[in-house]
Amino acid sequence: MALVSQTQRPIVSDDSLALIIYLLYGAGYFFVIPALAGVVIAYVKVEDADPVLRSHYQFQIRTFWIGFLYITIGILLSVVLIGIPILAWWFVWSLIRIVKGITSVNEHKLIANPRSWLFG
Repeated sequence: MALVSQTQRPIVSDDSLALIIYLLYGAGYFFVIPALAGVVIAYVKVEDADPVLRSHYQFQIRTFWIGFLYITIGILLSVVLIGIPILAWWFVWSLIRIVKGITSVNEHKLIANPRSWLFG
């Protein structure tokens, strides 16, 4: 008897998963754990994604780590008040990246430069 190979359908489509990661990053403004979960998912999915979604996962990974850097520097420099504008910049920067990512993933568009420090 031959084994019949069945392709398993994913529980969530890859586009939806990329969108969920952006939403987890948005929840990361209030709680740390969702942002951590989002970056872990992005790392897991980046290798087996199509080129459009790979650009989103790379963009999400960079958003997490660059944001982590901004937050760390901002908190450390808040003692001398220089950190407050850095934290404000992080908030605006990350919000723009999240909104741009959500818009692009909904249209299934590539992030032109996912390794950019600015907005892709």
